Formats: sequence, structure tokens, C-alpha cells
Amino acid sequence: MYNFDELANRKNTYSLKWDVKENELPMWVADMDFKVAPFIKSAIKRRMDIEAYGYSLIPEDFFASIIGWYKRRHNIEFKREWMIYSSGVVAAISSMVRRLTNVGDNVIVQAPTYNIFYNSIINNKRAVLSNDLKYENGVFAVDFIDLEKKMSDKKTTLMILCNPHNPIGKIWSKDELEKIGKLAKKYNVTVISDEIHCDLTDPGYEYVPFASVNDINKEISITCIAASKTFNIAGLQSACLIIPNESLRKNVDRGLNNDEVAEPNFFSMEANIAAFTNGDIWVDELKEYIHANKQYFYKFVKENLPNLHAIEDHATYLVFVDISYYSNDSIEFCKSLREKTGLYVSDGEEYGKNSKSFFRINLATSRINVEDGCQRLKKYIDSL
Repeated sequence: MYNFDELANRKNTYSLKWDVKENELPMWVADMDFKVAPFIKSAIKRRMDIEAYGYSLIPEDFFASIIGWYKRRHNIEFKREWMIYSSGVVAAISSMVRRLTNVGDNVIVQAPTYNIFYNSIINNKRAVLSNDLKYENGVFAVDFIDLEKKMSDKKTTLMILCNPHNPIGKIWSKDELEKIGKLAKKYNVTVISDEIHCDLTDPGYEYVPFASVNDINKEISITCIAASKTFNIAGLQSACLIIPNESLRKNVDRGLNNDEVAEPNFFSMEANIAAFTNGDIWVDELKEYIHANKQYFYKFVKENLPNLHAIEDHATYLVFVDISYYSNDSIEFCKSLREKTGLYVSDGEEYGKNSKSFFRINLATSRINVEDGCQRLKKYIDSL
């Protein structure tokens, strides 16, 4: 029904991703190349026709569309009173770091993890405390012994969880999330669960919302959700926080308003409502397309680049690739790859000191681009 082979032309449009040289193929930032879903485009056009772009309210339909989506898609029912609007997940996380911790406190992350988490912590004069994921036999896993040690530190007050995980694409199990929640409760640590990639799982796989696991997880956590990754509308800047704990919710709400990240831009509400109301079939077909791209990439690497190892997990359109056979300096590797072939991927060191021998590649693009990226990667590896 939807044609994901047909891409938007984003060159010379002030695109962060596509502002590159003519011969370069950008497969780095988590930004899809597919055309916006037609029902979102229609909603924005209707909004555009008002011809006066002033301040906007947050309609109840915004929250209702999210409640419906998560009930249909993820079998979890959010109560309206738990929900708070924010202009973005990153803006909300930075605000919550300021509001829920004190200068000098520890904030736990699980490296390798989304690089902007580090900025939200360090820029606010808090300390990054990494519960490094264990990497054994080509698979990443939580080191729970280390996690408890770091949660028990009296200066540790907050954890930022990536669920599903970026960059490794892992879906955390109910058991893993339950263990995290149990430790957080024991040591009085609040958990921010960034679930922005939750809709982009492989067909047949479902993520587990952190707050859905049990009452403990629900009461100690803040869930961050948005349409931005699923529908590729990050430029419209909107998100929603789910906070069942009333006192925690009130505290976070005050912080968001103090930081002026609680008002929507003129187009974001219409786009979100259209996405969460009409997007089921589009997302189902998108997931099939991305899954096929990932399978192509995995097969290509195994057959043509056997000394690389692509992490084969089941969420996101991002793949983390182990280059340790060739290099433990991902910055230099990715720089040279781009200079020699034009293939632009993200170096692993962005995501943590324990991933210096990885790169991250974005496969949310046309099959033609995926094939092109694979050939460029092979050309570079063959030259080493």
C-alpha cells in the first residue's frame, strides 16, 4: 500500500542528515529517509491553511490518540492524569536531570548508549556513572552485579534507561526490567525510561514498557514517548511523559514549565494526532520494510565481510557493527571510511568508552541505498 522505495529529496533543505557532499551517502543520525505518511501530510496542510501561526494549546485529542495507540499496539493503558506534554524527549530528560537530582549526583546510564544522555548529565554538572553493558560472544547484556554496586552509591539518584536500546537495538525482557526496577526501588533511584524507539521492533517482536512490568516499576519511573522516531517527525518537536506517581509528576511538571519546554509548535499537535490515530497500517508496513533491509545487511556482512560482526537484535532501524578485527579506534575508522568511500556512519565511541571498536549504521532508507552502503563498506574493508 505504501511505497518505501520512494524517498523524500532532502538535499539543500537545511537537513542535518543530508547536508553532505554530493558523493556522500549519509547513514548516521537516527532520521529516516522515507516520505512522511500521507495522513500526516494532510493534517499539516490543513493546519497550514489557517494562515496565522500563533501560539497553540495542547488539545485533549493529543493525549487520547496516545492512549489509544499504546492500548492497541502495546497492550498498556495510560491514564490521562499521568500524562504531560513536552517539546521533546531530550529537552524533558535535561529538565528532569536538573529537577530530580542535585549538582554532583550520579546518574546511571548503560554504555554504549544514546550519546545525548551524556550531554544532559554533564552539562548540568551531574556525574555520569556507567553500568557498562557486558559484551560476550557477540551479544550485549546487563551486568546486574555492577548495576547494584552503582545504584547503592549514596550519590546515585537517577537512572536513564534506553528501552528498546539505542544503539544496540536490544529489546529488554520483562525479567531484566523487573530486576532493574527492584534495584532502583531498593536504593531509592528514579528511572527515566526513554521508549522513543518502542514502535520500531521487528515483525513478531514486541517491546515491554518499563512501567507495565509491575507496580514498583510504575511508581518509580517516568516513561518518555514520542511520534518522532516512529513517524520521522522529530523536526516538529513534541513528546509525552507518562508519570503515574503523583508527587513525582508534579515535580517534573514544574521543572518542564520552569524550563519553558511545555508548549507545542504550531504544527506538532495535528501531526501527532494524525499519526497515532491513523498510523497502524503505515507502521506495520514500515516495520516489514526496515526488517527486510536489516536482513539484507546481516546477510551481506556474513557473506562478504566475515571479519565484521553485526549485532542482530530486534528493535530500531539502527545496527551496531563490531569492527574490532580491524580497529579499536572507531573515530578514525569512520573518518577514513567517509573520506575514501563517502559512506557516513556514526562512530561507536560516541556511545561510550566501551564501544570504541564499533560503528552504528542507519538502515531506514531505500533498499537501493542499503545496497550502495554495503558496497561502499566492502570497498573500504577490502582496501585495509
